[in-house]
Formats: sequence, structure tokens, C-alpha cells
Amino acid sequence: MKTVDVYQRYYKGFLYFNTNRHGVSVKLTAETDNGMITYEVSVNFFPHKDEEDFAISYDACYTDVIYSGKGRRSKKREEAFLKNLKETADTLAKRAGGLIYWDKPLSDEKRA
Repeated sequence: MKTVDVYQRYYKGFLYFNTNRHGVSVKLTAETDNGMITYEVSVNFFPHKDEEDFAISYDACYTDVIYSGKGRRSKKREEAFLKNLKETADTLAKRAGGLIYWDKPLSDEKRA
């Protein structure tokens, strides 16, 4: 099994989950195993108490499998998923009662 973060970036956000969370990690992850591939979008809210606080807690993590089937990584497919990433992540955040401030990134984006 191989797992790759196709996209990851930290943003300002808000969610109250046991405490105020002011940061959110947004990821598109690909996982391959035995000729099968799964793509998943995740949003993970964390406290972010200061500029250097990126201590991710995994109790406020929400995920959605957006594709699962036979095959391997496809740049064309990944670009299509990235075009819809904000919409999918916003849906996850909204279900949890949170917000993602897309215009306030906390890091550079990372792509694989």
C-alpha cells in the first residue's frame, strides 16, 4: 500500500470542537494497493494558537472518499479533483459546523 498527499495546505479556519480551532489542514490523498486507487479529501481543524502552532490533533478530522476503483494515479484525474477541492472541503467543514478561510493561507501548498 502506498499513500501520497497529492495536495496539502494549511489555512485559517474556525471550528469549536472541545476548544476553539483556528487552523485547518486541507488534503487530497491518493492511496494505491493491489491495482486499486482511492482518493480522499480531508479537513482537519486544529487550535493554531500562534504563528508557529501547527500541532495537528486528530479528533476534529473529517474525510470524504471522492473516488475508489481499479487503476493508478492519473495527473488528469487529480487535476479534476483539485478543481473541486474547495467545494468538497467546504462541504466537509460545513457538516462539522466549521469554516475554511481560503483567502488566508497559513503555509505554501505542497503537491506530489
